[in-house]
Amino acid sequence: MKVLKDILYKVSLTSTTGDMELGLNAIVFDSRQVTEGSVFVAIKGTQVDGHEFIEKAIGRGAQSIVCEQLPEKLIDGITYVEVVNSASALGIMASNFYDNPSEQIKVVAITGTNGKTTTATLLHQLFMRMGYSTGLLSTVENKINETVIHATHTTPDAVSVQALLRKMVAEGCTHCFMEASSHAIVQERVAGLKLAGAVFTNISHDHLDYHGTFDAYIKAKKKLFDELPKDAFALVNGDDKRGAVMLQNCKASHQYFALKSPADFKAKIISNTLEGLELEINGKLIWFRMIGAFNAYNLLAVLGVTVLLGEEEDEVLRELSGIRGAKGRFDRISIAGITAIVDYAHTPDALDNVLKTINGARTGGEQLITVVGCGGNRDKTKRPVMAKIAVQESDKAILTSDNPRFEQPEEILKDMQTGVGPSEIRKTLTIVDRREAIKTACMLSQKGDIILIAGKGHEDYQEVKGVKHHFDDTEVVTEFLQQLTQS
Repeated sequence: MKVLKDILYKVSLTSTTGDMELGLNAIVFDSRQVTEGSVFVAIKGTQVDGHEFIEKAIGRGAQSIVCEQLPEKLIDGITYVEVVNSASALGIMASNFYDNPSEQIKVVAITGTNGKTTTATLLHQLFMRMGYSTGLLSTVENKINETVIHATHTTPDAVSVQALLRKMVAEGCTHCFMEASSHAIVQERVAGLKLAGAVFTNISHDHLDYHGTFDAYIKAKKKLFDELPKDAFALVNGDDKRGAVMLQNCKASHQYFALKSPADFKAKIISNTLEGLELEINGKLIWFRMIGAFNAYNLLAVLGVTVLLGEEEDEVLRELSGIRGAKGRFDRISIAGITAIVDYAHTPDALDNVLKTINGARTGGEQLITVVGCGGNRDKTKRPVMAKIAVQESDKAILTSDNPRFEQPEEILKDMQTGVGPSEIRKTLTIVDRREAIKTACMLSQKGDIILIAGKGHEDYQEVKGVKHHFDDTEVVTEFLQQLTQS
């Protein structure tokens, strides 16, 4: 059991009322999870304001309340702590509650529009191969060594992050690699963490439905670097013009990785095929199992992090060359002479990168068919852009559903269709049902052709009206390609 005053260490307080020596057994920010002896932290969220549930939390047994605005009526026997920022306070309190685990393990956060999952996953796999006990917090899965813990968000809530780190420390982990989404950074889900370093992969059009403007999105990413301590490192993509922006006002040491610009960690692409990628790094030719220029950047980021954490470059490259990467990122399925590629590309930049990689590896005679959709209740402005890229970079494009969520799939597809020019309509199909769209792509394919199924990658569901229905792109395309071999 912890004492309230102790877990408030380093929290910016405005006022306190009541017994600060209270013993606590849990930190809760959802009133439905309050039990006797909990401290309830009222947070102003995007959908609801926790301050409206203070009375309910007290009714369920909370003896202490942390909030930005005190209730009009204070209840006798309840301790009230007024703070500057409840969300930030939650992270700091959680860190103190779990005995500050990030000070006992080297935590590196990766942010950017694309490449977060691949970079974090590669780092986790690499450090495991090098003999370290290692943790992972990612979109695809959370892991302690090889033990998988289900992930529901790119970055878990602040309390869950600290609880997971405490478990990692208890099980002997020396390193943890985590994704830090822009949402998580703004919502202070990484507050209270002591980072050994942070990585910026790139930034492009995404999440404007949440941040409002591209400038606000950039600032959200930059916040991670602004808050790094002096003894940490900041590693950024030197070929992205916002890389230098991330380092403005950053107290950590500054390093760059790049393919085109001068950098601390630099590579040159020698060959790029559907079988793999050959890079020249510091005069050495290294072949990797991964594909595409975008993965060259991811590999460089991994190399940079590992060297900055004190590992030998030669050993890093040797181990890195044998790693495959994250699930749902350029996964290849070859059946009946047809190659299907399943990729998470759900932003214009990511889709463009994947299609350019495939086109760069084509021999010229094969057909490229792209199946792509856009998620509902997300940034609408990228829908026509995604469709335009798919049509222009493919021989045939099939527009279909992704995760419609609470929108009508037909309306999402209408938005996408506005990006298709008159001359491109002839090579575009619109099929609402994703399974039928993938089936059609397979039926249209011949031996040697390539099918790209973009947007969902590792996700094994479709979300419709708040309900997740099982749907796995890899399973579906495999099923239909196998049917072709039997026909």
